[in-house]
Amino acid sequence: MFREVSKMPSRFVKHNYLKNLRSATNDFLDGHTDLTKSYLQLLLFVYDLEFFTIAWLAENYGMNRKNLADRMIYPLVASGYLYKHFDKLTPSQTREDHLFRDETKYNYRVRYALSQKGRLAVQRFYNSL
Repeated sequence: MFREVSKMPSRFVKHNYLKNLRSATNDFLDGHTDLTKSYLQLLLFVYDLEFFTIAWLAENYGMNRKNLADRMIYPLVASGYLYKHFDKLTPSQTREDHLFRDETKYNYRVRYALSQKGRLAVQRFYNSL
């Protein structure tokens, strides 16, 4: 009753992996001067994706599309954490693709993906946790 803290019994809470999230994040970011906390959170969000569009990410990440592109995607591409997986003029030119898709080579959205540098950064962060 007069203690400052009391831990839950281990039968109720097995592991609390994110208990040191704040300190692990700060320690990790001290070693990576080109990453910020918001950049790291975005890299963690897209870690399990093969590729994504800015429109999809804006909808699912909960950010404005223009802000997401200007403040997050483009700087991460410039620093090498993301790359263009499929650029604008890369959709297939087969007849079937043109019949069943509403995207042509003129309105095709760029697909971005996490680069090897980005994947290694996320893995290093997971290891630090």
